[in-house]
Amino acid sequence: MSGLNNHDGSKPTTSASNGGAGIRMTGESLLRVVPMVLSVVALVVMLKNAVSNDYGSVSYSDLSGFKYLIYANGACAAYSLLSALYITSVFRSSATTATPTMSRRGAWTVFIFDQVVTYVILAAGSVSAEVVYLANKGDVAVTWSEACGSYGGFCKKAIVSTGITFSVVGFYVILSLISSYRLFSKYDAPTISSTAASSYPGNKQDQEMAVAFPA
Repeated sequence: MSGLNNHDGSKPTTSASNGGAGIRMTGESLLRVVPMVLSVVALVVMLKNAVSNDYGSVSYSDLSGFKYLIYANGACAAYSLLSALYITSVFRSSATTATPTMSRRGAWTVFIFDQVVTYVILAAGSVSAEVVYLANKGDVAVTWSEACGSYGGFCKKAIVSTGITFSVVGFYVILSLISSYRLFSKYDAPTISSTAASSYPGNKQDQEMAVAFPA
């Protein structure tokens, strides 16, 4: 009911939901630490990915797709840490108040950044996966032969780093759902007055149908 909303339009909360909200926020903070660790691992694996043998030498720095993966994972790790600290600070600062909840501005900020990071890390994984595929299969159309036969160790590390990056994507899909639920579930759906509702075409059609086909 709209009459029970707080002054900022959010739904009122009760003490019965306080414990559940605190548990959710603590769990979310921990859930953000996991992709941070995975991003660092993917970043380090790719940074150490360089091979030199009789066929020549190859390094991640030779391929822009792998360099983008490093930058994206670094940004993701930094944001994961900052967002986890922010959510933890929100919980601690409101632990002594009625409800551990996030402000509207904070909820919007986390929601937007979660979406951005999800797409950034997804793009990094997709680009790296394409590079790995070409390294394994080659491209006959442009006379680009496969390279993993000559640089097997390089390809294995690239596959590991790319796979870990996609696992980070999975975590951020979950986090994006959580932040969107937190943001949009705080507010009631807009109410429609009876006068406005009667002006909708659908209602007119219902009235016309009732006249044309009386019960």
